[in-house]
Amino acid sequence: MENFGFIKVASASPKLKVANTDYNIYEIEKMMREADEKGAAIIVFPELCITAYTCNDLFLQRKLLEKAKSALFELLDKTKDLDILAVVGLPLSIDSRLYNCAAAIQRGRILGVVPKMFLPNYKEFYEKRWFTSGHEISKVVSEIKLYGRPVPFGHLIFRNEEYDITLGIEICEDLWAVIPPSSYLALSGANVIANLSASNELVAKAEYRRKLVEQQSARCISGYIYAGANVYESTTDLVFGSHCLIAENGIILAESKRFSRKNTVIFAEIDVDRLLAERQYNKSFADDYDMETDRRKYRFVEFDFNRKISIDTAADFVRKIDPYPFVPEDPATVSTRCEEIFNIQTTGLARRLEHTGSKRVVLGISGGLDSTLALLVTAKAFDLLDIPRKNIEAVTMPGFGTTDMTYQNALELMKSLDVNIREIDIKPACLQHMKDIGQDPHVHDVTYENLQARERTQILMDIANKVKGLVVGTGDLSELALGWATYNGDHMSMYGVNCGVPKTLVRFLVKWVADNVVEESTKKVLYRVIDTPISPELLPPDEQGHIRQKTEDEVGPYELHDFFLFYAVRYGMRPKKILFLANVAFKDRYRPDVIKKWLKNFYRRFFSQQFKRSALPDGPKVGSISLSPRGDWRMPSDADSSIWVKDLEDI
Repeated sequence: MENFGFIKVASASPKLKVANTDYNIYEIEKMMREADEKGAAIIVFPELCITAYTCNDLFLQRKLLEKAKSALFELLDKTKDLDILAVVGLPLSIDSRLYNCAAAIQRGRILGVVPKMFLPNYKEFYEKRWFTSGHEISKVVSEIKLYGRPVPFGHLIFRNEEYDITLGIEICEDLWAVIPPSSYLALSGANVIANLSASNELVAKAEYRRKLVEQQSARCISGYIYAGANVYESTTDLVFGSHCLIAENGIILAESKRFSRKNTVIFAEIDVDRLLAERQYNKSFADDYDMETDRRKYRFVEFDFNRKISIDTAADFVRKIDPYPFVPEDPATVSTRCEEIFNIQTTGLARRLEHTGSKRVVLGISGGLDSTLALLVTAKAFDLLDIPRKNIEAVTMPGFGTTDMTYQNALELMKSLDVNIREIDIKPACLQHMKDIGQDPHVHDVTYENLQARERTQILMDIANKVKGLVVGTGDLSELALGWATYNGDHMSMYGVNCGVPKTLVRFLVKWVADNVVEESTKKVLYRVIDTPISPELLPPDEQGHIRQKTEDEVGPYELHDFFLFYAVRYGMRPKKILFLANVAFKDRYRPDVIKKWLKNFYRRFFSQQFKRSALPDGPKVGSISLSPRGDWRMPSDADSSIWVKDLEDI
């Protein structure tokens, strides 16, 4: 097994007793063992968890400080058999000053100690009464001695090169600072941030805290492990909620239920591989950062693991993998997201019409999903520009494979949108063309199919010349990825409104338009289109007049290909990892051998069909992925897919 770039981490909030260090380390050890057994590589505990955060003036008692230090070494002795790296909080007296510290420990040794930088000065949190900020001492002290042992201290980053883990630490209020330490830690290489916290509960504060964690993980393009103080802290004036959070690049992966009266621990896998890819992709990350100067602030402390960090799909993997990464998942944001995508498409087309001075457009309507969405976008763009919809030349072109179902869908859709309808039967022209080139009409090969697509495109282009309009393309992002288009046929247009929309999202958008934008008559036909099998309809129907040629039977399910496309292009993931993620996401829908078969097919087609993408017409980018050769995706048409396909064959 391998870990596919994932590391399992834990955020823990143990039961404790204020000032009872023996009880507290007993609970901490218990949770460390539980997390280690479950395969976690890192576990983070709350601020000052060895003593409890709410000791107040007891922090000035020498006995408590001595016990905190001895308890840390007792914890080291009890956990020296554990491979997990734990981050625990305790007070430490250094050079006659008291510091609120986080200690990173593993296998019975202290890897390093990081002091808190920003101390709250609120009436309920007056830490400056007891503690000193770590800013100044970190500049002059790089090592301290604990019971005679030298320990790295100050600005530290903990690094494991084998698994690309670089762990930075900040403590509670540090996150609330104008420029949190985690920002500098991330710019200096940390891809996972641990925050030991003791933030109390107030009305609406949990949501604010959650947003801080989300946003800081996004700014830092990092994982973020936040551990909040337990409900068993002193409630003299405040209540604590055991709030634990794990985030990755702006997304909450796991969150605890607050106010639990038991030990609280949550787990999640952070995709370090994905974070590194995102940092490489996002060129503004660290762009204005003086890396050489600021890296000198940080001392890198190396650590390793005795065991192999691996992922077992069935037992260990807890992270949810969305099978539809292009489709809005949160019901609360679905309508807003769809409206935004639709507006991007319509605005792009409207701007192109304004620039060219065109008052007419031409597009082919097949009765399928893609041409339906293109027509809906065009109608909306004409409404925005106050151009009559009758200036939309909607052309249906029945051919050898057209079924009555799609033909009727096309006619009813055009009528309901009140556009100008043209019907041109392409069969006579195609038969004449076959005769001219010596093609047997009974041989249903690629020539038979492609000449129909090119005949339709010729008709659209010539009508556009005749009416002084633009041909609006209907092909989508998934078809571009697979090269599922006829070169210089449906591959070509004067503006492709769907070029940034994958197939899974096309269906979703058409449904959203049906439910939120159009009248009831149009809604009914849109729902029929949604239920129609995806097909180019270039081969004759079966004996019952039904669609014979179904695209997904030949190239594979579009839901799989959209999943492959997202991770291959957006994050540059290895085929093995994409296969692993797909097996998790689609475990209840496809067998592993079926997923592997279509993933191989994806890579072969994606590489071999680049020449079509190199000659794409303009069109709007709507999401994080575009295959435009002018910006987002610059790939040689002669690249070889062998190493990608072999990566799968080696499994």
